[in-house]
Amino acid sequence: MSDTHIKQSEHSTQGKLSFDDFRAIVMADYRLAVMSRFVSLLGRKEVLTGKAKFGVFGDGKELAQIAMAKVFQLGDWRSGYYRDQTFMFASGIVSVYQFFSQLYAHPDVEADPSSAGRQMNSHFATRMLTPEGKWVDQTLMKNSAADISTTGGQMPRLLGFGLASKLYRDNPELAGMSTFSNNGNEVAFGTVGNASTSEGVFLEAVNAAGVRQIPTVISIWDDGYGISVANDIQTTKADISEVLKGFQRDENGAGYEIFKVKGWDYPGLCETYEQAAAISREHHIPVLIHVTEMTQPQGHSSSGSHERYKSQERLAWEQEHDCIVKMRAWMIESGIANENELADIERSAKESVRAEQKRAWADYNATLKKESDEAIALLAAITDDTVQILLNELKSLTEASLREVYSTVRRVIRVLRGKQSDEKTALLAWYAQRQQINADRYNTYLFSDTIESPKHVAVVSPEYGAASPVVDGREVLNACFDANFARDARLVAFGEDVGKIGDVNQGFAGLQAKYGERRIFDTGIRESAIIGQGMGLAMRGLRPIAEIQYLDYLVYGLTVLTDDVASLSYRTKGGQKAPLIIRTRGHRLEGIWHSGSPMSMILGSMRGIHVCVPRNMTQAAGMYNTLLRGDEPALVIECLNGYRLKERMPANVGEFTVPLGKAEVVKEGNDVTVVSYGSTLRVVQEASAELEKLGISIEIIDPQTLQPFDEEHRCAQSLSKTNRLLVVDEDVPGGASAFILQQVLEVQNGYYHLDGQPRTLTAKAHRPPYGSDGDYFSKPSADDVIETVYAIMHEANPAKYPALFD
Repeated sequence: MSDTHIKQSEHSTQGKLSFDDFRAIVMADYRLAVMSRFVSLLGRKEVLTGKAKFGVFGDGKELAQIAMAKVFQLGDWRSGYYRDQTFMFASGIVSVYQFFSQLYAHPDVEADPSSAGRQMNSHFATRMLTPEGKWVDQTLMKNSAADISTTGGQMPRLLGFGLASKLYRDNPELAGMSTFSNNGNEVAFGTVGNASTSEGVFLEAVNAAGVRQIPTVISIWDDGYGISVANDIQTTKADISEVLKGFQRDENGAGYEIFKVKGWDYPGLCETYEQAAAISREHHIPVLIHVTEMTQPQGHSSSGSHERYKSQERLAWEQEHDCIVKMRAWMIESGIANENELADIERSAKESVRAEQKRAWADYNATLKKESDEAIALLAAITDDTVQILLNELKSLTEASLREVYSTVRRVIRVLRGKQSDEKTALLAWYAQRQQINADRYNTYLFSDTIESPKHVAVVSPEYGAASPVVDGREVLNACFDANFARDARLVAFGEDVGKIGDVNQGFAGLQAKYGERRIFDTGIRESAIIGQGMGLAMRGLRPIAEIQYLDYLVYGLTVLTDDVASLSYRTKGGQKAPLIIRTRGHRLEGIWHSGSPMSMILGSMRGIHVCVPRNMTQAAGMYNTLLRGDEPALVIECLNGYRLKERMPANVGEFTVPLGKAEVVKEGNDVTVVSYGSTLRVVQEASAELEKLGISIEIIDPQTLQPFDEEHRCAQSLSKTNRLLVVDEDVPGGASAFILQQVLEVQNGYYHLDGQPRTLTAKAHRPPYGSDGDYFSKPSADDVIETVYAIMHEANPAKYPALFD
C-alpha cells in the first residue's frame, strides 16, 4: 500500500511544464475549488430560506475530486454518489447553473440534464440516449451513471462498467462495438464515503473486482464520520485501507493496488490519481485510493448540524485542515500566488456562482410564473365570490409553486360543480392540457418506451413439424440460449454455477465450452454484485443475462434492482437505460428456502422492470427471444419443477417470441374465470378435468407477464361471459392475487361483470415447509382449486351444486 506524501518538487507534470504553465494550472484548480465551495455554502442558504426542499453538498472534498477529474478521460465511467459536485464541475459534465436548477427541482431536461427535477440535488447523470432512445457514442463523452441516494449502492454497477472494458479488450467478436469502447481502454471510477465501506454491497463489489481484475479506480472519501457515527464505530481499526491490506497485490497473487493520501495534499493527490489511473487503464488492475483527513464543513446535509456530534477540538481541527485553506497556504508558501491574487480569485469565483444561481432561480420561476399567470387570468374571468377569494389567495403568494397553482384550480373546479359557463369550460380545457404536461414532467419513462421497446418486437409463433421432438423443458431453454448466443456476440451470461456446469438445471449446459468463458461464466455467491455487474454491462452496450439461482435469493440483490435498475429510466427522464435480463427460478418445490413465491415483494419494489412468469420452458424461451431484441430490463421466473417436464421443441426455437402484456386463454369455459400463472396454472389445468365431471366449465387465463398485465383486457372479456372470478397463485394472501384483482376489477372494469364475490386462492401466510406433504398443505393443490370453484358455483346455484361438506 502506497502512503503518498508528495511535495511540489515531486509533482509529476512539473518537469514537463514551465513554471508559468504549472502556475496557471494550479491557479485554475484553486478557482474551481473555491467556486465549488461557494456553491455548497450558497446552496445550503437556498434551502434554509425555503427556495429548495433539501440540500446535500460536496464541501471538503474539492481537491481530491479535481485530481480525479484530471485523469478522467473520454469514454471513462463514473459510478459515484452525492458528494461529487466538484468532480462534475471539473470534468465539465455539470455546470453551476445546472446544479442550482436541480436544487430547485426545475422540471426541464435542459436546465437539469441529470434528472429533469426528479432527483434531489447532487444526484448526477449524463444523457446517453438520443430522444428516440438510441445509444449515443459513449467514447466521445465522459460518462456518469445516474446517482442514487442509497449509500454504497453505486458500487455493484461499478463492476459492470469496468468488466465491460475487459470484455471489449479481450473478446475480438466485439471489435465492431466502437461507439461503446476504444479497445477496452476505459476505466470505471467509483467514489464512496468512508462509512459506506461498512456495507455488504461495498465489500461484495470490492471482492468481485479483485477476483476478476476489473479496471476500476475506487476512491474512498474519508472525513471520519457517517453522519454522526465516527470511524471507530464504523470500521475495524477505524481505517478501511488497513482492513483491506490483504487485497494488496503481491507475489502471492493478483489483487488491488492500494494508495493512501491526505485530502488536503494537492500535489500528492494529483500524483496519486495519475499513477492509479495509468495502472488501471494499461494493465486492467483494480485500484483503491483511500483519501483521508477530509472534512465536511457544513455537516452531512441541510437537515442537520454537525456541531451536535463533533467536539470543539474536532471542529477546530477541521478548520485547520480544510483542503482549500491548506492549498491556499501551500500556494503562498511556494510562491505560486500572493494574497491579493488569491483574494481576487475568490471574489471572482463567488460572483460567478452568484450570477449562475440567480439565473437558475429566474429561469425556474419563469416557468412557474407563466403557469401561475395563465391560471390567474382564467380564474379572474369567473364571476363567483368564492372563486374570487381563492384567486386573491393565489395572487397574494409572492412565488407560487406549481402545487399551489394547481391546488387552487382544482378547488375552484369543485366550487363550480353543477354550474356551466364559457369561463368554466375554458378553465377545464386549460387544466386538462396542463395535466398532460405535468404528467410528462413527473410521471413518464418508467420504461424507456422507445421504438426498441420489447413491446414493439414482432410476434412470431413457434413452429412445429411432424418430426418435432418431445424433450425435457430444460432442453428447449438450452436450445434457445444457444441460438441467441450464436446470433448476437453482445450476449453474456453469468451467475452462480452458470459457467462450468451450465447452471443447476442445465439451461446453459455445454454453452461455456462452445462460446468461451468470456461470455458464459461463473460468479461467487454475491447476489447484489451479480445484479450490479449486469446493470453496468447493459449500460455499456452489452446484453447480459444475470442469473440468481433461486427466487428466494433475489432478496439479496433487491437493493440494486429496486433502487437502481428499476428506477434508472424514470429518474433520468429517459436519459439512461439498462436492458438487463435477470433469470431465476422458483415456485412449488419443497422447503422454506427453495420454494418461495414472493411476487408481492417483486411487484411492489420493482416497478420499471418487466416481470415475466412463464408456465413452461417454451413460454420462457419465447420471452427471452422477445427481451433480447428489446431494450428494457426484465425478470424471468422459470418454474422450478418444470425443467424435466416434456415439451415439444419448436423448429424456430431462437426466433419465436412471446409478447409482453398479452394474456393467453389456455382453456375456454363458461362458468368461472380462473386467472393463474407459473406453476399453479398447471395445477388449475389438472383441476379442470375433475370440475368438468362435476358439470363445471372453467375458463383458464394465463397473463404470462405481471408487468405489464393483460393489456388487451382478456380477463375482463372472460368475466363478461362467466361473471365469476377466481385468482390462483402461490404468493402469500393479499399478495400478487390482490394486484391481479386490482388490475381486473379496477383497471379493466371487471367489477361490473361480477355476479358474485371475487375469490382468491393463495399459499398460506407462512413459508412452505419441507416435503411433498408440506407443499400440499401450504400451497394451492388441485383439490383446493376444485373445492374453491365448486363453492363459487354452490353460491350461485345451491340446488344444482349442493354443499360439499354439509
